[in-house]
Amino acid sequence: MSKTLAFVGTYTGDDETNGIYVYRLDSVYGALEPISAIGGIKNPSFVAISPNRKNLYAVSEIANFEGTSMGGVSAFSIDLEKGELQHINDEHCGGSGPCHLSVDQTGKYVVVANYGGGSVSMLPIQEDGSLGVLSDFHQHEGANMNEGRQTKSHAHSFFIDNSNRHALCADLGIDKVMIYKLDLENGKLVPSGHAPIQPGAGPRHLDFHPNGKFIYVINELDNMMNVLNYNAETGETSDVEQVPTLPADFDGKSYCADVHITSDGRFLYGSNRGHNSIVIYSVDAESGKLTLVGHEPTQGDHPRNFCIDPSGQFLFVANQNNDNIVPFRIDSDTGELSETGHITKVKKPVCVKMIVT
Repeated sequence: MSKTLAFVGTYTGDDETNGIYVYRLDSVYGALEPISAIGGIKNPSFVAISPNRKNLYAVSEIANFEGTSMGGVSAFSIDLEKGELQHINDEHCGGSGPCHLSVDQTGKYVVVANYGGGSVSMLPIQEDGSLGVLSDFHQHEGANMNEGRQTKSHAHSFFIDNSNRHALCADLGIDKVMIYKLDLENGKLVPSGHAPIQPGAGPRHLDFHPNGKFIYVINELDNMMNVLNYNAETGETSDVEQVPTLPADFDGKSYCADVHITSDGRFLYGSNRGHNSIVIYSVDAESGKLTLVGHEPTQGDHPRNFCIDPSGQFLFVANQNNDNIVPFRIDSDTGELSETGHITKVKKPVCVKMIVT
């Protein structure tokens, strides 16, 4: 019988006793049942899972990995039956403060966004799931109009498109989505231009429509969602529209974080930290354009990131400042969210990833 496992990356601070937590999903009620946890890695904030589900990779979001001025990436093996992780090895990632990573669909490479260093990197994956030495590195240059947050590049996420041809980095510091062609033969990231985002926007995360024709970019600083046309063969983009993530009458401070689309492409969600909500849009399949459905309070403070479970029934929000993960049931007809009541307590959750075993 199949089961769904959830892996939660966290900020550990100086306490490295536990950093990545493993849960089993109750597919009826949306509850997360704790199984195990593993420590020894500082700030394993973001995790990614290999296509064969045998390995998990986590950034170590620091600037002094093993005495260097860089952050690190760690490899783990996954025991699917026991729901346990075992540490394999670590490698530096070339830049400081790595905050996001993805595994390509062949399972041969990890790509990493280094927020502090304003760079991206690529590391090979060996046959045993361990990480090899850095195979490529690119430093981003530039700045933009926000003097507090955009004095230099801040690569905030690095996603691989549905075709496995390109990797796209949302760079908050320079208001660009940097586009790289994946050279999987040589382990290289080939620069292929960029998608400009409006000045002061602070692009943070993105997601691809299942049809591969549209990209949704959520912007941390101006609280807008950008919709882009996307050509997977060339990596070229063009603007479709920009829509707000906050209600028109909200006048407080808020900063966007994460964005995810449902597997059927009908609904898009984004997280607002400050307003403490998930914004819900319906998606037009032909144009990619968005229509606001509403906002759902996250029942916690600072909804850093969230995930939709593999079945599409539930959405799980990681409220970083409340040390909890709150599940919501997704209405498949309207996209609206409703609480399940099964809240999980975990210290400073940042990232939630799920797989079916």
